[in-house]
Amino acid sequence: MGLEDILAWVPPGSPDELLARAIKFDRLPAHVAIIMDGNGRWAAQRHLPRVEGHRASIESVRDAVETSARLGIEVLTLYTFSVENWKRPQSEISTLMMLLKRYLRLELNTLLRNNIRFQVLGRADELPADVRCELDLGQEKTAGNSGMLFNIALNYSGRSEIVDAARRIIEAGVRPEELNERRFGEFLYTAGQPDPDLLIRTSGELRISNFLLWQIAYAEIWVTDTLWPDFRRRHLLEAILAYQKRDRRYGGIKEPAVAGR
Repeated sequence: MGLEDILAWVPPGSPDELLARAIKFDRLPAHVAIIMDGNGRWAAQRHLPRVEGHRASIESVRDAVETSARLGIEVLTLYTFSVENWKRPQSEISTLMMLLKRYLRLELNTLLRNNIRFQVLGRADELPADVRCELDLGQEKTAGNSGMLFNIALNYSGRSEIVDAARRIIEAGVRPEELNERRFGEFLYTAGQPDPDLLIRTSGELRISNFLLWQIAYAEIWVTDTLWPDFRRRHLLEAILAYQKRDRRYGGIKEPAVAGR
């Protein structure tokens, strides 16, 4: 995966090609996380029911996954459905679950063909049985893939994840003197994965919405006014370019340049 894979996919001479050629492939974020926001507003702007925004967002998911895989991103995590989303109207929730199942059925072969491994983050055991069946099938079928890891955060809450990790630590009998940040991370949903380097949020909102609270401690945040159903390859490339222009300090202070060094 890399520049050649992207160039083989984008129209020659397009703005997307220019963006792809500007990317430094030796400085890619290892893990990109996206808060997909704006489906409802997208539908409202078009005088459509909210569920139509969710339907339109499937193409955005497809574009983000394929672009990330072709770039060579190690991990992509999409915030799909939060614990708080159960408060929405039942008709909307039912449509969201139906679209999720449809996506998994339609895209499974694409994931397999592109060597993408699929994983669910969140309390999947609380989801409807038919949805769990599709999720389990997707995870089982792609478990042997060695390419990009594609996470969907489903029935997810950052606070719940930390509580669940604490419960697992107690169940595992970990002694207080054995516990540190590295050890704690082994009990999170994302155990074994790199923390997100880049967090993208669509729709212009400046919130992290209870998403990967532990893992995004040092993530670079990129916000776009683009609503999620309009998010395409170009926006992801722009986010990565912006990320590569930043000076990541991890809480440290950059030393001033000294003559003669």
